[in-house]
Amino acid sequence: MQRVPDYNHSVVEQLNALTASGELKADAAQLGVAAHLDRILSDLKLRKPAKKKSALGWMFARKAAASPSVKGLYVHGSVGRGKTMLMDMFFQMAPVEKKRRCHFHEFMADVHNRVHAHRQKLKNGETKQADPIPPVAAQLLAEAELLCFDEFTVTDIADAMILARLFTELFANGCTLVTTSNVVPDNLYKDGLNRGLFLPFIDLLKQNVEVVSLDSPIDYRMEKVKSLPVYVTPLDGAADQAMDMAWHHLTAGQVVAPVEIEMKGRTVLVPRAAGRVARFTFRDLCEKPLGASDFLAIADRFDTVFIDHIPLLSADRRNETKRFIILIDALYDHTVRLFASAAAMPEDLLGTRKGTEGFEFDRTASRLFEMRSADYLALHNEKRHAA
Repeated sequence: MQRVPDYNHSVVEQLNALTASGELKADAAQLGVAAHLDRILSDLKLRKPAKKKSALGWMFARKAAASPSVKGLYVHGSVGRGKTMLMDMFFQMAPVEKKRRCHFHEFMADVHNRVHAHRQKLKNGETKQADPIPPVAAQLLAEAELLCFDEFTVTDIADAMILARLFTELFANGCTLVTTSNVVPDNLYKDGLNRGLFLPFIDLLKQNVEVVSLDSPIDYRMEKVKSLPVYVTPLDGAADQAMDMAWHHLTAGQVVAPVEIEMKGRTVLVPRAAGRVARFTFRDLCEKPLGASDFLAIADRFDTVFIDHIPLLSADRRNETKRFIILIDALYDHTVRLFASAAAMPEDLLGTRKGTEGFEFDRTASRLFEMRSADYLALHNEKRHAA
């Protein structure tokens, strides 16, 4: 449980202070979003603390009054506009003991793990509750009354099919959601399989969050131009040599061997690993049936990841493209240092951009760009030294 910070200022005030000091440029669009975040901070401060709940509270949910809800926020806009920075400020200030900040993929991997655990209990006769969603929602709410997601995106049908029921429970019992995204709510899970079954969630979402756009004229990624030689292209002998040199430099003196990461009833094979450095090919990661939970396990286990031979992507490699998008999200969110060889620069890897993957790949290209920057490396080093 996190201690409630004693903040007397606001996101707007913090932005103004950073602008006055010269650390940030004046940005009216960011100030507009900050004002919405300050509204939520104020509402959270006024809300009375919820009564202590147990993880079995779902059994009596209809008998007890839910905590008063605070309407959340859904911030959408192009990559590199400052959404994550504003979320950082808001989350630090939020006067809530039980709060959670994570990437949406990470949250949904956790949800599926909890659903799986509940079904195992049902199978073993440890519970008579057939529907796992109410107790899983109760567990999540007992741990966090404020959920803050980075990059809300839905590409997986398994996620799409349970979101409406899960968040019906969460919102009804006082959960507040603040999230960023690259797309408007109406474009979530666009062109997805059985999307008609997903549409009730979009309506539910819009009832429980304000939807605002962050259309800053400044791309803050371009402030980080001190790139490092960690992304090599095209795929030729020189690229392989550069990757090998970096690999030998980082693994010097260590034993290199395959490693297996234990998952639920299976393992994820790491072909080459030394300490907290791992090396894969694109085929190892994206042409096999791996998902968000697998990539999160890799990001948690290793500080540095090498990916060799990233090819050009296209519509006929949709599954590989989806896995690559999720993989880069996982590595970025865990500040994993990435070395990669690829057929083209990030913005040119995906040819024709259609549907959900087209939207999502803009973020992937942006993150691959940022992961080469001196700022990202400094953050990587800072987090590893603090660990």
